[in-house]
Amino acid sequence: MKKLYLAILCSSPFLISAQKKVDLDPYSFTVQYRSLPVMKIDSTYRTYNVVIEGTRLMQSFLDDMSPEKTVLLDGWRKLPEGGHLTIKVNLEDLLPESIAVRERSEQVKNRAGQVTGNRTYYHEEVRYSFEAKATITDYKGAHIMDIDLASRRYKYTYNSPEFALRPLAQGYFMLNTLKITEDLYRRCVNNAMHTLSGNITENFGFSKVSSRDRMWIIDSRKHPEYDDHRQAFRQLTDVLFSMNADSSIEKAKEKLKPVIDYFESIKTIYSSSSKHDRKMRYASYFNLAVLYYYLDDPQMMMKEARGLILNDYDTRDGEAFERTAIWLRNLFQTNNIYTRHFSIDPSTFKGPFEKEAVSVK
Repeated sequence: MKKLYLAILCSSPFLISAQKKVDLDPYSFTVQYRSLPVMKIDSTYRTYNVVIEGTRLMQSFLDDMSPEKTVLLDGWRKLPEGGHLTIKVNLEDLLPESIAVRERSEQVKNRAGQVTGNRTYYHEEVRYSFEAKATITDYKGAHIMDIDLASRRYKYTYNSPEFALRPLAQGYFMLNTLKITEDLYRRCVNNAMHTLSGNITENFGFSKVSSRDRMWIIDSRKHPEYDDHRQAFRQLTDVLFSMNADSSIEKAKEKLKPVIDYFESIKTIYSSSSKHDRKMRYASYFNLAVLYYYLDDPQMMMKEARGLILNDYDTRDGEAFERTAIWLRNLFQTNNIYTRHFSIDPSTFKGPFEKEAVSVK
């Protein structure tokens, strides 16, 4: 998921001193929407199945885990087999690569806090590696993509318990190989499945997203727009809070029209080239760009972004909004879906070898 704000929200509120003064403070709000896939595939594909392949050495550990059950693709229906997409996961061996005894010393103090000596502890350090990959194909046999879930280039470290005597630490791993290897392997596999779920959901899924973002609100009590600005934000917050991923936002757009009209009016009322007026317009352009982003309108967001650039008050914000608007427009075009607010019931989806396939538009 693309984050709407980058460095533009890290700055402190802008302050000016002149005949007119306006302070802008960040105003936080929360809104929910549905993510859309970033990878384009057949829109009728809405079921999947997972196949796990391990090695003979690790098979006894794998038999007790059922990692395929933890792989989740949001907005899709999982089948035991025969899905539109088959996700085949290859789990390689967990391999110890080096074993060494490490020591740690600490001072011993008496009740008066005086150092009376040193105490040394020993533990065994094991460096190991793990590798896992996933290959995704469709039911027709077409290759969709490969995903690296874990690589041997990355080394993991296991540290044994500490012991007061070096011989007790030395050989601890060899004496407890089966139990330790099982625990480490389970952890590696679980991490790989978590990585896989996140990757396929980003590329193909429709997950619900709750986003916390900001706009700019006037915080100068003596400013003539102080009360109206706050009233607009109260109305805006109520509407955005009521929006959810499962419902259309057409009613929200209607309810927000007075807020949009108000921010538009600011541009006309404060139309001079003074820093004060440019700052007032800056807040309106900025807030409208953010609002149009969450109203799924990249075209209007682009319009506000360009206005922000021409306003010549922190033009970097406008450039960032332009990039975001282009990204959102391309995302809609990729999916041929032009909203991020609609309901999904995966239980209604049928696999390619069931009676009929269901397409969501």
